[in-house]
Amino acid sequence: MSQTALDKTVSSLCPVCFKVVSARVFSEDGQVFMEKRCDEHGSFRELYWSDLSLFNRFNKYLCDGQGLKDQSTSASNKGCPFDCGLCQNHLTATLLGNIDLTNRCDMHCPICFADAGGRVYEPDIDQIRAMMQTLRNELPVPCPAVQFSGGEPTVRDDLPQIVAMAREMGFAQIQIATNGLRLAASIDLCRSLEKSGLNTIYLQFDGVTAKPYQAARGRDLFPIKLNALENFRKSGLTSVVLVPTLAKGVNDHQVGDIVRFASKNLDIVKGINFQPISFAGRTEAATRAEKRITIPDLLTLLEDQTNGEITRDDFYPVPFVVPVSRLLAAKQGSPTPAFTVHPCCGAATYVYSFDGRLIPITRFIDVEGLMEMVNNEAENYDGSRLGGVKLTGKILRELPKFVDEARIPGDLNVTRMLFRVFRNGTRDALTEFHSKALFLGAMHFQDLYNMDLERLQRCGIHYATPDGRLIPFCSYNTLHRKGVEDKFSVLLHRHV
Repeated sequence: MSQTALDKTVSSLCPVCFKVVSARVFSEDGQVFMEKRCDEHGSFRELYWSDLSLFNRFNKYLCDGQGLKDQSTSASNKGCPFDCGLCQNHLTATLLGNIDLTNRCDMHCPICFADAGGRVYEPDIDQIRAMMQTLRNELPVPCPAVQFSGGEPTVRDDLPQIVAMAREMGFAQIQIATNGLRLAASIDLCRSLEKSGLNTIYLQFDGVTAKPYQAARGRDLFPIKLNALENFRKSGLTSVVLVPTLAKGVNDHQVGDIVRFASKNLDIVKGINFQPISFAGRTEAATRAEKRITIPDLLTLLEDQTNGEITRDDFYPVPFVVPVSRLLAAKQGSPTPAFTVHPCCGAATYVYSFDGRLIPITRFIDVEGLMEMVNNEAENYDGSRLGGVKLTGKILRELPKFVDEARIPGDLNVTRMLFRVFRNGTRDALTEFHSKALFLGAMHFQDLYNMDLERLQRCGIHYATPDGRLIPFCSYNTLHRKGVEDKFSVLLHRHV
């Protein structure tokens, strides 16, 4: 892999006063660092990406999206990242809309973004409907997916009603991000959410023993997670994504065990989304160095803890799949959601479990060759109906060239699944593909120390707010959350 030296200038923030400052992103000893200086608060140095070769491989896939046609800029006119939004600088449309239903929670975790702080932020049904409508009104492509988060969304008794409303408004994917406590205690709530149209549960899941929960959450929650998973199984909630927040010395020794746990529960667990810790507020450099994990660190941990069954080379950045969006847009004659997020924001692969072994999709599919072929065909499409038929036919003829039938695990019919995906592009075809595989992903959210506005302007996960704005995930949690919650919250005793 390439060790080409890196030295470039980006825009970042002073972690003390939040002023936009120039930052140098450069390579040193095979790693990537960020250095920046604020005239008032001095210099800051931060690990940006722990492996230069992987940084170079991922950044080959950097590409610009088209953003939104209907960006709305706030009145501050201070520029990025203060004028969300979205503003005209933003290059990626909303792939997943986040709506915080409350800042109340039935836990008090030290590593959480949200904190009630004596005030309750809890939009009413009309405000929630308006926020969802903002997402669905996006042009040129309505936001396809929404996640309800918090705080803890299940503390709201009207959560099933909110999920049903999202279904009526046309969201194809409806998710909740939850600690699972109330879902573990109430199978009736699980059944109600399934009936309302909930697609996926993002379940906070820090490990497979007591210690990670005691360190990160203050008590052993693993038995509760098991109870929640059993309730999901019984109630037909069969799309669960485990979400471990990773920190050195807390649960970084359990990433392999988490994958093995998921592979044994594939009937309901469809993915793992590892989230390396990001730091809220001011944090000492020594603490950051002690706890910081970047995506390359995670991939190395996975390789080590699965005895090489999964390797770092099996992973690709999110924009790797942009050719599929281009193909679908060409065939439909209209835009589709494009995953043009920054390559350093995330990594993903698919893994199959067979005879106790973990087998990444890259073992039997030439994914790079396949994406290159799809991209070339999409670019050469002339836009005609006949051309669309020919395009589909050519891709279907070419597909077998990229599949090594001899290495496919078990009776998995990969070629047939790919045929259905590229021929029909239907939800059913994609569901079949996902149902037999475990998605492994990582999303490394930025904090004030490693903030890169080039990354921020390509973010595809946006918070909708009651005042009609859309705010990228990382700027919301570092800059905007408190202002939004203060504006639309009430004192705790008034809420009660």
